[in-house]
Amino acid sequence: SAGAAGVGAKVALIEENLLGGDCLNVGCVPSKSLIHSANLAHTLRGKTHLAEAGLSVNGTVDVDFEKVMERVRRVRSEISHHDSAERFTKELGVEVFIGRGKFTSDKTVEVNGRTLTFKRAVIATGGYPTLIPIDGIKELHDEAVSIKSNDNPRPAVMTNETFFNLTSQPKNLVVIGAGVIGLELSQAMQRLGTSVNVLGRSGKVLPKEDEDLSQLVKEQMISDGVTFLLSVDKYVSLSKTGTILDNGLPEMVLEIQEKGPDDITVKEVVCDAVLVAAGRRPNVTGMDLEAAGIEYDTKKGLLVNEKLQTTNPRVYGVGDCCSDFKFTHAADFMARAVIRNALFLGKEKMSNLLIPYATFTSPEIASVGLYGRDLDEKGIAYRTIDKPFYDNDRNICDSDRVGLVRFRVDAKTDKILGASIVGSNAGNMIGEVTLAMQSDTGLGALAAVIHPYPTTSEVIRQAGDLYNKTRLTTTVKSLLRGIIKIQR
Repeated sequence: SAGAAGVGAKVALIEENLLGGDCLNVGCVPSKSLIHSANLAHTLRGKTHLAEAGLSVNGTVDVDFEKVMERVRRVRSEISHHDSAERFTKELGVEVFIGRGKFTSDKTVEVNGRTLTFKRAVIATGGYPTLIPIDGIKELHDEAVSIKSNDNPRPAVMTNETFFNLTSQPKNLVVIGAGVIGLELSQAMQRLGTSVNVLGRSGKVLPKEDEDLSQLVKEQMISDGVTFLLSVDKYVSLSKTGTILDNGLPEMVLEIQEKGPDDITVKEVVCDAVLVAAGRRPNVTGMDLEAAGIEYDTKKGLLVNEKLQTTNPRVYGVGDCCSDFKFTHAADFMARAVIRNALFLGKEKMSNLLIPYATFTSPEIASVGLYGRDLDEKGIAYRTIDKPFYDNDRNICDSDRVGLVRFRVDAKTDKILGASIVGSNAGNMIGEVTLAMQSDTGLGALAAVIHPYPTTSEVIRQAGDLYNKTRLTTTVKSLLRGIIKIQR
């Protein structure tokens, strides 16, 4: 809406809940604020790491969880002006409606009893977290989020939408789901002093990433104290034990069936908080999309074409409600494409967007482009160039040598088909690789890019050097030696 208003369009913005969406309110912003506090606590408690640097901390490092969460909310409030109704109305000229919008025809929508007629519309309703089938979990979650007032302590059964409402620190947190949200919050809470169990079915963490790279994240989390139970066959039940702990939270027990080498065993995990981070669904119901001729699937979301048009050509979709790329920056650039397509007869295609993404664990992991399994499925021949951080001078100075950069390049050229980075600041580093791919700069050419010394990002240039060395065939080496010999 801001972009369209900026080029002169008359724009109405309809929001039923909170402006800023998930990222500002219950996602990126609060989680990274929490991770900041957690990483500080981890650094100050790292006696071995501090001792190697000639430092020590006398006494204990105490966590005031209530103040940690106060800071999370303060940071969120500070950033919220960017998405505020005041900014959109006074600075950008957008008319803001707080309420639920419903389509009444192929070119009209109703909100708060008022009918708006549009030439173009964009649906950007995002997604929502889902609860998995466990006996008792829905009832406990409903009790946790109920607006009814009672004196009984509420169970901490949460999704990311309610997690950041915590004020009391759980003693034992169960996280169901070993994806991005689950791992980021698991590690943060463990570093803040909560004992964390991560549960999953697949036997893996971050299953989208290369397994050897995600394993580096898992190993660090185990070192932090996180326990992984990743062979769950069935989540049986969740119930309260009747005990109220001294943090004010009801104690609960989660019963699971766990797959072993030979059989399935029953296990009980005692906790006082449960975070379900095991999947999301698109927000596509309750808007009377049928009245506008817009087709959708409750699992996949809006059905859109390459230009992000729905089955009603007047209406476009962006973000989690219609895309597998469930990232704020992906929705941003989808919206930019829609502005060009809807208002200026553009021909932007969703498939042309090159979207990087990062998981902000410690170490971080970031990727862009195609993975090896994608290339195998497509029958594309490629080779892999790995450059570890272990012998990077800056990493040695920082005593932070875990990680590597991995490039997947065309088998016959230096064209970069995909890349992954695991290590400190991987999320910041992946941008350079994305730019190289976007501008069709090959890996060999990156070897000529001068990086400041000493920096971790030098591994990108050094990976280019490694690639160029592979081009030194026996014939080329003989030719170079001949040139040197002539000059003696």
